[in-house]
Amino acid sequence: MPIQSKDTDKISLREAISIGIGGMVGGGIFAVLGLAVSLAQGGTPIAFFFAGIIASLTAYSYSKLSLAFPDRGGTVKFINQGFGKTVFSGTINNLLWVSYIVMLSLYASAFGSYAPNLYQLTGKTSMDSHIYLSAIIVLATVINYYSISLVSKIESFAVIVKLIILLAFVGIGVYGLFGNPNLEQLAISNWESPLLLLTGGMVIFVAYEGFELIANAAPDIVNPEKNVSKAYNYSVWFVVFLYVIIAIVTVGSLPFKTIAKAEDYVLAEAAKPMLGQVGFTIMTIAALISTFSAINASLYGGSRVSFGVAQDDELPHHLTSTLWNKPIGLLITAVLTLLIANTLELESISTAGSAGFLLIFAIVNYVAFKLSKQISGKRIISLFGFLMCAIAFITLLIQQYTSNFVGVIVILSIILCCFVIEYVYKKHVS
Repeated sequence: MPIQSKDTDKISLREAISIGIGGMVGGGIFAVLGLAVSLAQGGTPIAFFFAGIIASLTAYSYSKLSLAFPDRGGTVKFINQGFGKTVFSGTINNLLWVSYIVMLSLYASAFGSYAPNLYQLTGKTSMDSHIYLSAIIVLATVINYYSISLVSKIESFAVIVKLIILLAFVGIGVYGLFGNPNLEQLAISNWESPLLLLTGGMVIFVAYEGFELIANAAPDIVNPEKNVSKAYNYSVWFVVFLYVIIAIVTVGSLPFKTIAKAEDYVLAEAAKPMLGQVGFTIMTIAALISTFSAINASLYGGSRVSFGVAQDDELPHHLTSTLWNKPIGLLITAVLTLLIANTLELESISTAGSAGFLLIFAIVNYVAFKLSKQISGKRIISLFGFLMCAIAFITLLIQQYTSNFVGVIVILSIILCCFVIEYVYKKHVS
C-alpha cells in the first residue's frame, strides 16, 4: 500500500470525538440538571441514563447515514435523502433551525442564571438576569460577525476548560460522597414513578443533542469507515457516563430543598460541600465559559442551517444573502433568540428544545430504517431508535401538558408554524 501524504484539512478520530463531546457538554448540563432533579428526584441518574440510551441508538443511525451520505449539511442532507425536497422534509429542516434557536435561548438563560452569582461573591448588587442573557447574545453575535476563526478558538479553549473542571468535580465529588448523609437520597425509595423518570430524562434530552455535529464533519474525517462510528459511540458514551456521575454527585451531596432553591445554578451549589466558596466560584466561571462558547458555536451552526435549507429551496432564497459578509440568517437567529430567551421560562425552553430534537431524531432514525439496505445498517436498531424517540416525544408532551402547559403549546406552535411556512412557500414557488 502506498504511503499517503498527510492531509492537514482532515479530522482525526480524536478531533472528531472532541467535536461530539464539545457539542454535548456545552451549556446543557449547567442549564437543566436542577430541572431534572426537580422531576426525577433520587432517580435523576437513571433519567440521564434513559436519555443516553436514546442518544446512543440515534447515534448509530447517524453513523450509518454519515458514511453513506457524507455531507456538511448533516441532518438536513439525511432528511432530504429520505423524503426528497417535500413539504414534510422542509418542515423538519425548518424545525431543526428553530430548535437551534431554542437551544441558544436555553444556553443564554443558563448564562443569565449563573452570572448574578459573581456579584454575590463581591457583595455588590446584581442586575436582572435578562440583562446578562441579552448582553451575551449580542456579544456572541458581534463575535460571529467579526471572525469565525475566533469562534473556533473560543470553542477549543472552552472544551478543555469545562472538561477539566467537570472531571475534577466528578473526582472530588465521588470521594466526598463517602459518609455524606444526603447519599440516602439516591435510594430507590426516593425515585419518582417510571413515567416521571422517563419524562425527566426527556426534558433534559437537550443536554445530549450536540453529537449530531459529527455528521457535519464526516466528509473530512480520516479513515471514515472505521472512525465515524467510533467518534459517535465514544463521544456519546463518554458523555452518558459523565452526566450520570455528575447526577449522582449532585443528588448525593445536596438536600433536595437546597437543589430546588438553587435549581438554575445547581452545579455551582453542588461544588460548595466539597470546596466551599472556592468551588462555587470555579463552577460558576465554568458555567459562564461553557454557556458562552455554546452560544457562539450554536449561532454559527444555526445560521449555516438556515443558509443550507434556503439553498435547498425549503426557505426563501433571501436567507442565502449576506449582511456584512455573513449569512443574513445569523442576525435573524440572534434576534429570535433574544425574543425567546426573554419571554419563556427555563422549563418551557428546555421542553421545547428537547421535544424538537426528539422529533427530528425520530425522523432521522426512520430514514436510516427506510434506507437500511443502502446504508448497510441494521434495521432493528434504527427502528428501535425511531420508536424510542417517538414514544419519548409523546410521553414528554403528555406529562408536560399538566405541569408545563406553556412549554407544550410552544413546541406544538413551532411545529405548526414550520409546516405552514413551508407549505405556503412551496405553493408560492411552484
